[in-house]
Amino acid sequence: MKILRSPAHAIDEVVGYPTERRYVEVPAGDGQMLRIHLVDAGNQDAPAVVFLHGNPSWSFLWRHQIVAAVEAGYRAVAPDLVGMGMSDKPSEMHDYSVAAHVEWMRALLFEALGLSDVTFVLHDWGGIIGMRLAGDHPDRVGRMVISNTGLPRRDMEEPLPEIIEASGPLASFQAFAAAAPKWEPWTLLPMVMVTDPTSEVQCGYEAPYPDPSLTIGSRAFTQLLPTRPDNPMYPGNNAAWAVLETFTKPVLTIFSDKDSVAPDGWKPIVAGIPGAAGQPHVILEGGGHFLTEDIPDAYTEHLIDWLGSAS
Repeated sequence: MKILRSPAHAIDEVVGYPTERRYVEVPAGDGQMLRIHLVDAGNQDAPAVVFLHGNPSWSFLWRHQIVAAVEAGYRAVAPDLVGMGMSDKPSEMHDYSVAAHVEWMRALLFEALGLSDVTFVLHDWGGIIGMRLAGDHPDRVGRMVISNTGLPRRDMEEPLPEIIEASGPLASFQAFAAAAPKWEPWTLLPMVMVTDPTSEVQCGYEAPYPDPSLTIGSRAFTQLLPTRPDNPMYPGNNAAWAVLETFTKPVLTIFSDKDSVAPDGWKPIVAGIPGAAGQPHVILEGGGHFLTEDIPDAYTEHLIDWLGSAS
């Protein structure tokens, strides 16, 4: 596996991004090590809130919520998923899978950092990865906040069609991403926001990728989308659902009313996870898929109100 790395100075000028960050190495799966970049802020002995982002973002997505969580007394941990942000980037599309992402985050959070009783705050692909981790290690997860995402599943006893083709609302986007001569994740911001991103926000999302080769992880995510019935994530997702359907620890959904990616993702979560019963679920007004950018104050207020003080 060839591993690419963003230059260390790439995010030096990013506005509003926390300075309490570091790198931790985890096994790549082929005898090599991958360096994962993360924000690790607040009292190291305090309860941990783990923020997992998706695509086309990195831990910059959570900058406002990280500050608020630390002010509430928590340890805020926000990794860049492998291939994203300042984390190492395997250079080939086939290096990436949902299972690999789950394993890389497991190795970081539960082995390298030794976290337990964590609160997950999940968005987009971070929701799939985080819910998979909760299904695999329910003893390590104390509660979850899930936003604008879902955990797709399929009846594995239903036979596959003779001709398997990509379909559904994301199929055309997936094909576009595969064929695009160059891939610039930050240019997707207007598609996932309802407000115009400021130049500072645009620069924040672009900063980790000064070379076109460094966007491989983001492009790879587009090819993992569940547009085909034989998507290899389904068995693992189904196994996670079997556990989550018995998960009684608190689960909150915070969604937004103008999300075009996963507007109904909250419905199976609220209906299927026992810990979601009786929680103050909310659909916030005025936010697109990137609700932490469109309505950061409203999102942070609901999140911190529910988390409460760490003390």
